[in-house]
Amino acid sequence: MELDRLDRDIIGALVEDARTTYAEIGHRIGLSASAVKRRVDRLRETGAITGFSARISPQALGWTTEAYVELFCQGKTSPSAIGIAVAQHPEVVSACTITGEADALLHIRATDVRHVERVIERIAAEPFVVRTKSSIVLSRLVDDAQRIGATRRQDATDPREHAIPAAWPA
Repeated sequence: MELDRLDRDIIGALVEDARTTYAEIGHRIGLSASAVKRRVDRLRETGAITGFSARISPQALGWTTEAYVELFCQGKTSPSAIGIAVAQHPEVVSACTITGEADALLHIRATDVRHVERVIERIAAEPFVVRTKSSIVLSRLVDDAQRIGATRRQDATDPREHAIPAAWPA
């Protein structure tokens, strides 16, 4: 699906605050509320918008420690087998296959370092795991889920120019 500037502006507004009304978005980008609704409906139907959710502070829920864990698996363990196994651990908030020596990278949230250790021990006990390598996060330098919805480049010379985020094809 091709996204034009207005679609990107709508997505950017919804990423910033999914509770923004269609009228508010329309006022910002120069469309009527009904035109914004039609575009949002189309974006949902085509899968460009997959849903709406609240962003919750993990610290508010007691998840104050996080780590990244590289998994090194035996043989030709399939990505789906890894995914099924690690999804059983509620502390694993994301998992992906990666390039390099490791087979997968897990992002873990836990209550403290001891909790991280127990999670890693449980994951390391999976039959396909040969070894793990972990890194505890000390502080987040960039943590902005809204970046993907950004509609303006920082270096744009024309203030009316809207950039396509690097993650989106032109």
